[in-house]
Amino acid sequence: MKAAWYEQQGAPDVLMVGEMPAPQASPGEVRIRVSASGINPGDIKKRENAFGYGMPYPRVVPHSDGAGTIDQLGEGVRADRLGERVWCFGAQSYRPFGTAAQYVVVPSDQALALPDGVDFIQGACLGIPALTAHRAVHAGGPVTGQDVLVQGGAGGVGSFAVGFAQRAGAQVIATVRSAQDEEAARQAGAHHTVRTDALAPAEAVGRLKKLAPGGFQHIVEVALDANIDMDEQVLAIGGSIAAYATGAARPAIPFWPLLFKNARILLLGSDDFPMQARLAAAQEANALLASGWQGIRIDRRFALNDIRAAHEYAQTKTHGRVVLQV
Repeated sequence: MKAAWYEQQGAPDVLMVGEMPAPQASPGEVRIRVSASGINPGDIKKRENAFGYGMPYPRVVPHSDGAGTIDQLGEGVRADRLGERVWCFGAQSYRPFGTAAQYVVVPSDQALALPDGVDFIQGACLGIPALTAHRAVHAGGPVTGQDVLVQGGAGGVGSFAVGFAQRAGAQVIATVRSAQDEEAARQAGAHHTVRTDALAPAEAVGRLKKLAPGGFQHIVEVALDANIDMDEQVLAIGGSIAAYATGAARPAIPFWPLLFKNARILLLGSDDFPMQARLAAAQEANALLASGWQGIRIDRRFALNDIRAAHEYAQTKTHGRVVLQV
Protein backbone atom coordinates (compact mmCIF):
# COMPACT_ATOMS: atom_id res chain seq x y z
CA MET A 1 0.00 0.00 0.00
CA LYS A 2 1.00 3.63 -0.36
CA ALA A 3 1.68 5.39 2.93
CA ALA A 4 3.41 8.40 4.44
CA TRP A 5 5.76 8.02 7.42
CA TYR A 6 8.72 9.41 9.29
CA GLU A 7 11.63 7.65 10.95
CA GLN A 8 12.99 10.71 12.71
CA GLN A 9 11.27 13.75 14.16
CA GLY A 10 11.60 17.27 12.86
CA ALA A 11 10.29 19.63 10.19
CA PRO A 12 7.82 18.46 7.51
CA ASP A 13 10.70 17.33 5.29
CA VAL A 14 11.17 14.25 7.51
CA LEU A 15 7.93 12.91 6.00
CA MET A 16 8.34 10.30 3.28
CA VAL A 17 5.84 8.69 0.91
CA GLY A 18 6.31 5.18 -0.44
CA GLU A 19 5.13 1.59 -0.38
CA MET A 20 4.81 -0.62 2.68
CA PRO A 21 2.90 -3.81 3.51
CA ALA A 22 -0.78 -3.30 4.25
CA PRO A 23 -1.72 -3.99 7.89
CA GLN A 24 -3.87 -6.97 8.80
CA ALA A 25 -6.73 -6.85 11.29
CA SER A 26 -6.08 -8.74 14.53
CA PRO A 27 -8.86 -10.10 16.78
CA GLY A 28 -11.28 -7.35 17.75
CA GLU A 29 -9.96 -4.99 15.06
CA VAL A 30 -11.16 -3.71 11.69
CA ARG A 31 -9.13 -2.58 8.71
CA ILE A 32 -10.28 0.59 6.99
CA ARG A 33 -9.59 1.48 3.37
CA VAL A 34 -8.83 5.14 4.05
CA SER A 35 -10.48 7.82 1.92
CA ALA A 36 -9.51 10.87 3.99
CA SER A 37 -7.04 11.58 6.78
CA GLY A 38 -7.41 14.58 9.09
CA ILE A 39 -4.42 16.62 10.30
CA ASN A 40 -4.52 17.83 13.91
CA PRO A 41 -2.13 20.06 15.87
CA GLY A 42 -1.24 17.00 17.96
CA ASP A 43 -0.05 15.15 14.84
CA ILE A 44 2.29 18.03 14.07
CA LYS A 45 3.57 18.22 17.65
CA LYS A 46 4.34 14.49 17.65
CA ARG A 47 6.24 14.85 14.39
CA GLU A 48 8.17 17.83 15.76
CA ASN A 49 8.84 16.12 19.13
CA ALA A 50 7.31 19.19 20.77
CA PHE A 51 6.94 17.44 24.13
CA GLY A 52 10.36 15.78 24.19
CA TYR A 53 9.12 12.18 24.25
CA GLY A 54 11.21 11.12 21.26
CA MET A 55 10.32 8.51 18.66
CA PRO A 56 7.87 6.04 20.24
CA TYR A 57 8.38 3.59 17.38
CA PRO A 58 11.10 3.18 14.72
CA ARG A 59 8.61 4.20 12.02
CA VAL A 60 5.46 6.30 12.50
CA VAL A 61 2.63 6.67 10.00
CA PRO A 62 1.04 9.90 11.30
CA HIS A 63 -2.51 11.08 11.96
CA SER A 64 -5.01 9.70 14.45
CA ASP A 65 -8.21 10.64 12.61
CA GLY A 66 -9.59 9.35 9.33
CA ALA A 67 -12.56 8.01 7.45
CA GLY A 68 -13.17 5.31 4.88
CA THR A 69 -14.70 1.89 4.38
CA ILE A 70 -14.14 -1.26 6.45
CA ASP A 71 -12.64 -3.87 4.13
CA GLN A 72 -11.34 -6.51 6.58
CA LEU A 73 -12.57 -7.87 9.91
CA GLY A 74 -10.56 -9.37 12.72
CA GLU A 75 -11.79 -12.39 14.62
CA GLY A 76 -14.76 -11.60 16.84
CA VAL A 77 -16.01 -8.57 14.89
CA ARG A 78 -19.59 -8.66 13.60
CA ALA A 79 -19.76 -9.79 9.97
CA ASP A 80 -22.19 -7.00 9.05
CA ARG A 81 -19.46 -4.38 9.59
CA LEU A 82 -17.74 -5.38 6.35
CA GLY A 83 -18.25 -2.58 3.82
CA GLU A 84 -19.42 -0.08 6.45
CA ARG A 85 -18.64 3.63 5.95
CA VAL A 86 -16.86 4.77 9.11
CA TRP A 87 -14.77 7.41 10.79
CA CYS A 88 -12.11 6.47 13.30
CA PHE A 89 -10.25 7.98 16.23
CA GLY A 90 -7.05 7.10 18.08
CA ALA A 91 -5.41 5.35 15.12
CA GLN A 92 -1.99 6.72 16.12
CA SER A 93 -2.64 6.96 19.84
CA TYR A 94 -0.13 4.55 21.46
CA ARG A 95 0.02 2.82 18.06
CA PRO A 96 2.65 3.21 15.33
CA PHE A 97 0.51 3.42 12.20
CA GLY A 98 -2.09 6.12 11.70
CA THR A 99 -4.39 7.14 8.86
CA ALA A 100 -1.89 8.76 6.43
CA ALA A 101 -2.00 5.57 4.36
CA GLN A 102 -4.29 3.63 2.08
CA TYR A 103 -5.19 1.25 4.93
CA VAL A 104 -5.29 1.53 8.71
CA VAL A 105 -6.22 -0.94 11.45
CA VAL A 106 -8.02 0.14 14.65
CA PRO A 107 -10.01 -1.57 17.41
CA SER A 108 -13.56 -2.10 16.22
CA ASP A 109 -15.01 0.23 18.88
CA GLN A 110 -12.87 3.07 17.53
CA ALA A 111 -14.51 2.90 14.09
CA LEU A 112 -17.93 4.60 14.13
CA ALA A 113 -20.52 4.42 11.37
CA LEU A 114 -20.74 7.70 9.45
CA PRO A 115 -24.23 9.24 9.62
CA ASP A 116 -26.12 9.49 6.34
CA GLY A 117 -25.16 12.60 4.41
CA VAL A 118 -21.75 12.98 6.07
CA ASP A 119 -18.90 12.51 3.61
CA PHE A 120 -15.44 11.08 4.27
CA ILE A 121 -13.81 14.53 4.32
CA GLN A 122 -16.06 15.60 7.20
CA GLY A 123 -15.63 12.23 8.87
CA ALA A 124 -11.85 12.67 8.89
CA CYS A 125 -12.32 15.91 10.87
CA LEU A 126 -14.11 14.33 13.85
CA GLY A 127 -11.79 12.30 16.09
CA ILE A 128 -9.55 14.48 18.23
CA PRO A 129 -11.55 17.73 17.89
CA ALA A 130 -14.91 16.17 18.69
CA LEU A 131 -13.68 13.98 21.54
CA THR A 132 -11.68 16.83 23.08
CA ALA A 133 -14.59 19.24 22.77
CA HIS A 134 -17.10 16.85 24.32
CA ARG A 135 -14.80 16.20 27.27
CA ALA A 136 -14.07 19.92 27.62
CA VAL A 137 -17.79 20.73 27.78
CA HIS A 138 -18.84 17.94 30.15
CA ALA A 139 -15.81 17.16 32.35
CA GLY A 140 -16.87 19.79 34.90
CA GLY A 141 -20.39 18.42 35.24
CA PRO A 142 -23.79 19.05 33.58
CA VAL A 143 -24.10 22.37 31.72
CA THR A 144 -27.86 22.39 31.15
CA GLY A 145 -29.20 25.87 31.90
CA GLN A 146 -25.72 27.27 32.50
CA ASP A 147 -23.79 30.09 30.85
CA VAL A 148 -20.84 28.51 29.04
CA LEU A 149 -17.97 30.45 27.50
CA VAL A 150 -16.04 28.86 24.63
CA GLN A 151 -12.76 30.66 24.03
CA GLY A 152 -11.87 30.33 20.35
CA GLY A 153 -15.34 29.21 19.34
CA ALA A 154 -14.55 29.00 15.61
CA GLY A 155 -11.63 26.57 15.86
CA GLY A 156 -11.67 22.82 15.34
CA VAL A 157 -12.30 21.97 18.99
CA GLY A 158 -14.09 25.25 19.70
CA SER A 159 -16.80 24.78 17.08
CA PHE A 160 -17.56 21.29 18.37
CA ALA A 161 -17.61 22.62 21.94
CA VAL A 162 -20.15 25.25 20.90
CA GLY A 163 -22.28 22.57 19.26
CA PHE A 164 -22.11 20.16 22.19
CA ALA A 165 -22.83 22.84 24.80
CA GLN A 166 -25.76 24.23 22.82
CA ARG A 167 -27.11 20.70 22.33
CA ALA A 168 -26.83 20.12 26.10
CA GLY A 169 -29.04 23.12 26.85
CA ALA A 170 -26.46 25.76 27.81
CA GLN A 171 -26.41 29.41 26.79
CA VAL A 172 -23.22 29.50 24.73
CA ILE A 173 -21.05 32.57 24.27
CA ALA A 174 -17.98 32.24 22.03
CA THR A 175 -14.98 34.50 21.66
CA VAL A 176 -13.65 34.92 18.12
CA ARG A 177 -11.01 36.99 16.33
CA SER A 178 -12.56 37.94 12.98
CA ALA A 179 -15.86 38.46 11.20
CA GLN A 180 -15.35 35.14 9.40
CA ASP A 181 -14.83 33.36 12.71
CA GLU A 182 -17.87 35.12 14.16
CA GLU A 183 -20.05 33.65 11.42
CA ALA A 184 -18.49 30.21 11.90
CA ALA A 185 -19.17 30.25 15.67
CA ARG A 186 -22.77 31.28 15.10
CA GLN A 187 -23.20 28.53 12.53
CA ALA A 188 -21.82 26.07 15.08
CA GLY A 189 -24.57 27.14 17.50
CA ALA A 190 -23.27 30.06 19.58
CA HIS A 191 -26.04 32.26 20.98
CA HIS A 192 -23.69 35.26 21.22
CA THR A 193 -20.16 36.04 20.07
CA VAL A 194 -17.56 38.53 21.29
CA ARG A 195 -14.81 39.61 18.92
CA THR A 196 -11.57 40.12 20.81
CA ASP A 197 -9.36 41.12 17.86
CA ALA A 198 -10.18 44.84 18.14
CA LEU A 199 -10.98 45.06 21.86
CA ALA A 200 -8.80 45.87 24.82
CA PRO A 201 -8.90 43.09 27.46
CA ALA A 202 -11.02 45.21 29.80
CA GLU A 203 -13.56 45.86 27.04
CA ALA A 204 -13.80 42.18 26.23
CA VAL A 205 -14.34 41.37 29.90
CA GLY A 206 -17.05 44.04 30.10
CA ARG A 207 -18.95 42.61 27.15
CA LEU A 208 -18.74 39.09 28.53
CA LYS A 209 -20.02 40.22 31.93
CA LYS A 210 -23.04 41.85 30.27
CA LEU A 211 -23.85 38.57 28.54
CA ALA A 212 -23.44 36.54 31.75
CA PRO A 213 -23.98 38.91 34.70
CA GLY A 214 -23.69 36.09 37.24
CA GLY A 215 -20.48 34.79 35.70
CA PHE A 216 -19.84 31.74 33.57
CA GLN A 217 -20.31 28.45 35.34
CA HIS A 218 -18.00 26.75 32.83
CA ILE A 219 -15.31 27.89 30.39
CA VAL A 220 -13.79 25.87 27.54
CA GLU A 221 -10.25 27.18 27.09
CA VAL A 222 -8.00 26.96 24.03
CA ALA A 223 -5.16 29.17 25.33
CA LEU A 224 -4.82 28.94 29.09
CA ASP A 225 -1.69 31.11 29.27
CA ALA A 226 -3.18 33.98 27.25
CA ASN A 227 -6.73 33.93 28.62
CA ILE A 228 -6.51 32.88 32.27
CA ASP A 229 -6.75 36.45 33.60
CA MET A 230 -9.88 37.07 31.52
CA ASP A 231 -11.29 33.71 32.55
CA GLU A 232 -10.83 34.48 36.22
CA GLN A 233 -12.64 37.80 35.91
CA VAL A 234 -15.73 36.33 34.22
CA LEU A 235 -15.86 32.98 36.05
CA ALA A 236 -18.71 32.38 38.49
CA ILE A 237 -17.98 31.32 42.07
CA GLY A 238 -17.54 27.55 42.02
CA GLY A 239 -17.08 27.59 38.26
CA SER A 240 -14.77 25.40 36.20
CA ILE A 241 -12.27 25.95 33.40
CA ALA A 242 -11.51 23.06 31.04
CA ALA A 243 -8.24 23.75 29.20
CA TYR A 244 -7.00 21.63 26.31
CA ALA A 245 -4.15 23.83 25.03
CA THR A 246 -1.71 26.58 26.03
CA GLY A 247 0.92 28.64 24.29
CA ALA A 248 3.29 28.55 27.26
CA ALA A 249 4.42 25.25 28.72
CA ARG A 250 4.33 26.66 32.27
CA PRO A 251 1.53 29.24 32.35
CA ALA A 252 1.17 31.53 35.36
CA ILE A 253 -2.26 31.70 37.00
CA PRO A 254 -3.92 34.29 39.28
CA PHE A 255 -3.91 31.87 42.19
CA TRP A 256 -5.66 33.85 44.94
CA PRO A 257 -8.52 35.25 42.80
CA LEU A 258 -9.18 31.74 41.50
CA LEU A 259 -8.96 30.31 45.03
CA PHE A 260 -11.47 32.84 46.36
CA LYS A 261 -13.84 31.75 43.61
CA ASN A 262 -13.32 28.08 44.52
CA ALA A 263 -12.50 27.52 40.87
CA ARG A 264 -11.65 24.20 39.27
CA ILE A 265 -9.12 23.96 36.46
CA LEU A 266 -9.40 20.76 34.41
CA LEU A 267 -6.47 19.90 32.11
CA LEU A 268 -7.45 17.63 29.24
CA GLY A 269 -5.26 15.45 26.99
CA SER A 270 -7.24 13.50 24.42
CA ASP A 271 -4.84 10.54 24.13
CA ASP A 272 -5.58 9.62 27.74
CA PHE A 273 -9.30 10.19 28.10
CA PRO A 274 -11.05 7.18 29.66
CA MET A 275 -12.30 4.92 26.90
CA GLN A 276 -15.85 5.16 28.22
CA ALA A 277 -15.71 8.95 27.85
CA ARG A 278 -14.23 8.67 24.34
CA LEU A 279 -16.94 6.31 23.18
CA ALA A 280 -19.69 8.48 24.68
CA ALA A 281 -18.20 11.51 22.93
CA ALA A 282 -18.03 9.65 19.62
CA GLN A 283 -21.69 8.67 19.84
CA GLU A 284 -22.66 12.24 20.70
CA ALA A 285 -20.60 13.53 17.74
CA ASN A 286 -22.58 11.24 15.46
CA ALA A 287 -25.83 12.49 16.96
CA LEU A 288 -24.72 16.09 16.46
CA LEU A 289 -23.92 15.46 12.79
CA ALA A 290 -27.12 13.47 12.25
CA SER A 291 -29.09 16.48 13.55
CA GLY A 292 -27.84 18.51 10.59
CA TRP A 293 -25.07 20.40 12.41
CA GLN A 294 -22.85 22.22 9.90
CA GLY A 295 -20.01 23.37 12.14
CA ILE A 296 -17.05 21.76 10.35
CA ARG A 297 -15.06 24.15 8.16
CA ILE A 298 -12.76 22.59 5.56
CA ASP A 299 -9.91 24.90 4.61
CA ARG A 300 -7.78 22.87 2.20
CA ARG A 301 -7.43 19.37 0.81
CA PHE A 302 -4.15 17.78 -0.22
CA ALA A 303 -3.21 14.51 -1.89
CA LEU A 304 -1.28 11.92 0.14
CA ASN A 305 1.78 12.59 -2.04
CA ASP A 306 1.67 16.21 -0.88
CA ILE A 307 1.72 15.48 2.85
CA ARG A 308 4.76 17.70 3.41
CA ALA A 309 2.95 20.68 1.93
CA ALA A 310 -0.16 19.77 3.92
CA HIS A 311 1.78 19.80 7.20
CA GLU A 312 3.47 23.06 6.30
CA TYR A 313 0.11 24.63 5.54
CA ALA A 314 -1.51 23.22 8.69
CA GLN A 315 1.17 24.94 10.75
CA THR A 316 0.07 28.34 9.40
CA LYS A 317 -2.98 30.30 10.50
CA THR A 318 -5.67 28.30 8.73
CA HIS A 319 -9.40 29.00 8.56
CA GLY A 320 -10.63 25.46 9.03
CA ARG A 321 -9.49 21.86 8.82
CA VAL A 322 -6.73 20.50 6.60
CA VAL A 323 -7.36 17.03 5.14
CA LEU A 324 -5.46 14.52 3.07
CA GLN A 325 -7.48 12.81 0.35
CA VAL A 326 -6.10 9.29 0.23
